[in-house]
Amino acid sequence: MSKRALSPASDVYTSSSIDDRSSRFIAYFSSQLSVQDLQNDRDLATATHRIVAWRKPSVQRSLSTQPIYDTGHDDDGEKYGGKTLEKVLVAANVTGAIVVARWYGGVLLGPVRFDHIRNCAIEAINKWKMRSARPAKQIKVLDDSQQRESLTAVLEERDQSISVLRDLLAQKKRTASGSQNDGKSNVKQSDYGRLPLAALQKLEHVRDATIGWILKEIEKIERAEAVKEPDSLTVKQASIPEGAEPNAGTASSAET
Repeated sequence: MSKRALSPASDVYTSSSIDDRSSRFIAYFSSQLSVQDLQNDRDLATATHRIVAWRKPSVQRSLSTQPIYDTGHDDDGEKYGGKTLEKVLVAANVTGAIVVARWYGGVLLGPVRFDHIRNCAIEAINKWKMRSARPAKQIKVLDDSQQRESLTAVLEERDQSISVLRDLLAQKKRTASGSQNDGKSNVKQSDYGRLPLAALQKLEHVRDATIGWILKEIEKIERAEAVKEPDSLTVKQASIPEGAEPNAGTASSAET
């Protein structure tokens, strides 16, 4: 399929870019264009991932007064990214297609990448809502309560991620020190629902900083372990007398 650039008149609303550790995220939303037209835009040809989701009125008839929608998504290699976008469309109560392009910069971002996907998608959708010709009563921009609900879910996910990463860090420290203690950290249950939006936004940055610090500590230990491996190999080789043939066990160990 040939790729073309989307024109300003093609009902495409673009978010500002989110840049994090050499990765870049940009969202493109359209209430009219097809998924294929958005995903195959030539401006996105260099993107590492073109994550897409859609929500369209269904041709099926409902027995109730509630409308039926056809929804779906494509991760394009970014696992769970498409489902994240699909949830944004449902929460915003809009129909159309949205693509978040990610240019991977070589550094793993961890769970925070889903925040970037979600936030730039919300921005693109809200741009469409504000510029749409529909009556204002039909345009439902995500309000503070929805943002608080979304941030609460994000913070709960962050707490789970921090717990898992802390256990991993503790395990690596025990391995490095030869300790046998196998304690597990407990996830603290926080009542985020009672906090104001500004406090939740501040906590989100704090949780991201915590995750970043733990990942750096894990990386330090892994680097130290990598340095030790050549030293241990040198000691083993030095223990073999000059001219002696290595036994079968030594040969097998060296091959693996």
